[in-house]
Amino acid sequence: MSSGAAVPFWRAAGMTYISYSNICANLLRNCLKEPFKSEALAREKVHFSVSKWVDGKPQKPTVRSDTPEA
Repeated sequence: MSSGAAVPFWRAAGMTYISYSNICANLLRNCLKEPFKSEALAREKVHFSVSKWVDGKPQKPTVRSDTPEA
């Protein structure tokens, strides 16, 4: 095989597949017309809880809501 084997363009650009797919998803969401655009943006929100552990026991969890950067 040659050393110039075909690689995905996102890899050749120094990106990970996750970052590439996030960029593509954001572009697609921004191209949608209403009401589909607002529905897709609402599904983009992320909610999670964080618990600190002290002496092997979880403390009270805190709920966080983060939205991806625009």
